Amino acid sequence: MNYLKDFITKFVIAMQKRPGLMAVLAFCSGVASFIFVERKESFSQVISILLLVSWVWLILDNWLRDKVEQQFGLAVSPNFMRFALQVVQQESLFFALPFFLAVTTWDHPQAAFTGLIALCAFISVVDPLYYKKLAKHSVLFTVFHNFSLFVVISVTLPILFQLTTSQSFEIALITAVIFTIPSLGNLMPNAKWWRFPLLVLLLGALSAGLWQLRSFVPPAALRLTDMSMSYQLDEQARKPIEPIQKLTEHALHQKGLYSFSAVKAPRGLNEKIYHVWVHNRKEVERIPLEISGGREKGYRAWSHKTNFPADSSGKWVVKVVTESGQLIGQRRFEVE
Repeated sequence: MNYLKDFITKFVIAMQKRPGLMAVLAFCSGVASFIFVERKESFSQVISILLLVSWVWLILDNWLRDKVEQQFGLAVSPNFMRFALQVVQQESLFFALPFFLAVTTWDHPQAAFTGLIALCAFISVVDPLYYKKLAKHSVLFTVFHNFSLFVVISVTLPILFQLTTSQSFEIALITAVIFTIPSLGNLMPNAKWWRFPLLVLLLGALSAGLWQLRSFVPPAALRLTDMSMSYQLDEQARKPIEPIQKLTEHALHQKGLYSFSAVKAPRGLNEKIYHVWVHNRKEVERIPLEISGGREKGYRAWSHKTNFPADSSGKWVVKVVTESGQLIGQRRFEVE
């Protein structure tokens, strides 16, 4: 037991002396996790379990430290817990970041959400920013901590439990709120009694606002691997025939138009998505589709639109969205 205690102490001291090394390890670990997940999906389940167990351990921090000391006589120092907290945040952010990068539509507001994850990941590995700027401000640090928890839950739940994107978003948001509430009292230790319920109401309002803006959050578990438009579709082969680039009103009214998409999802995940047809920024049709996960090149689905308006010219967008309105991908085209 003394050997284990000495090893942990030396490791923490070594990492604190070389923060740059820890940053490199965290980044490489996140990228390696994503690569292994792409090649073997069961590996993602192992990583997801480890990350969730790490968060549970941090949440039960004080209780676990007391139990370890009682059972093994091993006193876990606050410095080690602070270091462990940083490592778990780093691993969570860098594990989740590649998933969000892969699915983000960069000409959509969801790019801001992915950019925020990248910024948080950067802060987590730069000790002068993390300890001297972020950690000294309790409100910012609480937001940072629970944002990291929200992000990692959003990614891991579809992988582990085959929950839909909407269900995962709801659970991630509720979990982050629940674990934020106990820390609110520590933000203003000497404040008047009415400050705490006011902060709870403010937290509820912010959460409701985030729920309304959920379309800005990329669905990390889903990815659009292919999308094209065609006048004809080979339904047996489940692929378009001669994808087209230019469209005319006459052809649309004569033949209609197929929108073909292939969406990659975790094995075992069944989810409803929609093809949303938008003409000159106005939604004209929403077609539901069912997809199943586990296919390497994505689950192939399509919608066939025939009832085009008399004046079909202008800019069109076919959006692929989840049931909660999160954008998976889109295809733009113009009708002459």
